[in-house]
Amino acid sequence: MAQAIVRNVRYAGMASCVPRRILSNIKDCPPQIRSARERIVRNIGIETRRICSEWQYFSDLAFDATERLLAELNWGRDEIDALIVVTQSPDYLIPGTAIILQNRLQLKPTTIAFDINLGCSAYAFGLHVLGAMMASGGIRKGMLLVGDKAASVIDPLFSDAGTATALEYDPDAPPMYFDLNSDGSGYEAIMLPAGGHREPYGLQHALPFKDDDGIWRSPSALVLDGPAVLSFSTQRVPPAVRNLLEFAQCPVADVDYFIFHQANKMINETIRKKLGLDPDKVPSTLHDFGNTSGASIPVTMTARIRDALLEGRKKVLMSGFGIGLSWGSCIVDIENAVFPELIES
Repeated sequence: MAQAIVRNVRYAGMASCVPRRILSNIKDCPPQIRSARERIVRNIGIETRRICSEWQYFSDLAFDATERLLAELNWGRDEIDALIVVTQSPDYLIPGTAIILQNRLQLKPTTIAFDINLGCSAYAFGLHVLGAMMASGGIRKGMLLVGDKAASVIDPLFSDAGTATALEYDPDAPPMYFDLNSDGSGYEAIMLPAGGHREPYGLQHALPFKDDDGIWRSPSALVLDGPAVLSFSTQRVPPAVRNLLEFAQCPVADVDYFIFHQANKMINETIRKKLGLDPDKVPSTLHDFGNTSGASIPVTMTARIRDALLEGRKKVLMSGFGIGLSWGSCIVDIENAVFPELIES
């Protein structure tokens, strides 16, 4: 594990944007698989998901979230020194989406802008990268954009979302604590095998096939080893959270909210019970928003605890886990931050 403290950086605000289009895992599935889909919904806890329109991409959602956040913060575009995008849904293989958004947002040409390729654990990793860059004071204001376009009509798990988080250099800010980990031996557990240089797209990837459940699937679709992900998540995350609490010398009772990546109900409930956490301190958006990949932590904060975060200082432990395999957690004290209402685009 890699543990770290980021000092002198304030969590200034966050905005979340989801598509307007809502897809039901039961009502919008083929009739012949409805009973099977109902069982899946009971087990994973995801009934409705958000899916982009044909013209819409992750960068569009992130753009809308950033525009709203900048307006409510009353930050000038020429004040932004860094723009980091963490996504697995770039507009193009090259150049990076951050570069494109830097121009689209009309940020100054001297803005640092780059992408990080990460999914489920993206939020904690992204906060640390941007926060560590800012800690010395050379970068005064930075934006972290996290999310993915991962939804499909067929798959019952994933949703689309884009989020923007604002960090600001502040010598009086309380420290942020991090525990970040990676284990590449499990990289095949969540994988998009086609499309890279090792296996470029070919004709064989364009021909759908009928799976055992009667659904037509694409050979270029995401490969997800459910049992491996379940085992990894429930075995790795609880001790990592305990390690972080010990590192920060923070009792469980001092944490106001524990925000976990929204994987599925079975995984999240197992983690909560292993840690002995009060359900009221562990909000969930699985039922309404599904798995929004790296955006699931900020989306849950916006949709479930926004009012509480606006009331006064709150200590929030955030923990993401999945793709890589990787898992990262952080403890952040949030006070006087800006949280726009959920944006639908």
